[in-house]
Amino acid sequence: MNHPTKQIGPKTIEQMDAFQRDLDAIGDETRKLVGEQDARHIRKVLRTVRLTEALGRALLLFGWFPPTWFLGTLLLGISKIVDNMELGHNVMHGQYNFMNDPRFHGDTFDWDNTCPASEWRHAHNFVHHTYTNVIGMDRDFGYGLLRLSNDLRWSWLHPFQLLLTALLAVYFEWFVAVHDMQVDKVVIGRKKWSEVRPQWLVVRKKFARQFMRDYAAWPLLAAALAMPFGHAVDAGIAVLVGNFAANIIRNVWAWAIIFCGHFTDDIYTFSKQSIKNESRGQWYLRQILGSANIQGGQWMHFMSGNLSHQVEHHLFPDIPANRYAEMAPKVQAVCAKYGVPYNTGKFAWQLMTVLKRVARYSLPGGPHKAVHIEVESIVPENA
Repeated sequence: MNHPTKQIGPKTIEQMDAFQRDLDAIGDETRKLVGEQDARHIRKVLRTVRLTEALGRALLLFGWFPPTWFLGTLLLGISKIVDNMELGHNVMHGQYNFMNDPRFHGDTFDWDNTCPASEWRHAHNFVHHTYTNVIGMDRDFGYGLLRLSNDLRWSWLHPFQLLLTALLAVYFEWFVAVHDMQVDKVVIGRKKWSEVRPQWLVVRKKFARQFMRDYAAWPLLAAALAMPFGHAVDAGIAVLVGNFAANIIRNVWAWAIIFCGHFTDDIYTFSKQSIKNESRGQWYLRQILGSANIQGGQWMHFMSGNLSHQVEHHLFPDIPANRYAEMAPKVQAVCAKYGVPYNTGKFAWQLMTVLKRVARYSLPGGPHKAVHIEVESIVPENA
């Protein structure tokens, strides 16, 4: 397939090298600052997760009483969001390995999510961050379900992808859990079940653990505590439904933040040829062009795990995410210097463009195609 060639940003290898040095300098400068301030931050995050979970679960034990049930569900949902976004995602990137604290080590941390940490580290940390938005290599682009570019062949399934997107949002953790197994390839016969069965055993074990925790252990505890008062069944069901609703709150929020960071109307996709012999500067350029930020205040940044700074995260995934807000103006200045688009917008706008993209590519055709980013060589052809 022929891919359009575009010239975006640095025009020559010399300019690309300067672009790379400027971004390297931002990363190096920030890494020198990483230390106790960041350690205090992540310890505070862990305390927040534990406190909101404890309060939420305690309030749910009161059963269907509306004020406590709604507040308990909301607090538990917030706990799960912070656990997944600001704690789990960032810790599993190794951002806090410098602490030498086993609670915050990227290789051993596990989270409150049906996706096994080992599967996430491979599918996300390695595959996605290495091949960001490269069609045919980055499986996070569309998650094997959605057509979001004209490079992907239209099929009978795609007219339903707005519905599929809604299902993906509501059950996001479950879809992500099986994502690295490439079940879509098993369904169409490109992979054998025997090839993915070892992964399935790992995923199934995590499924069972999460299911037992939220939908068996806690409801049974609530039922036991309410039994002397004659409300065992009501209390058990109230906790079960509250846990389910809290998981939905977390899933929909995580889906919205992640999709706004990757699938807005202005992001670029790339051909496999575009990353052949890719330099560090070209990799930086691809990360910026393939990402989108969300404008907002401290609460937006905290509740999104600072993935509201998706551009900075893709550039510097190893740096503690609480540093991204101070890095963002510097990155934006470098982008302006070299004529690189810096995609940012308010949450509602970014989400609207995501849904627009999903709707457009539910139909055949579409304007977006993977591109090859061209940098003019300054080396004479006969050299």
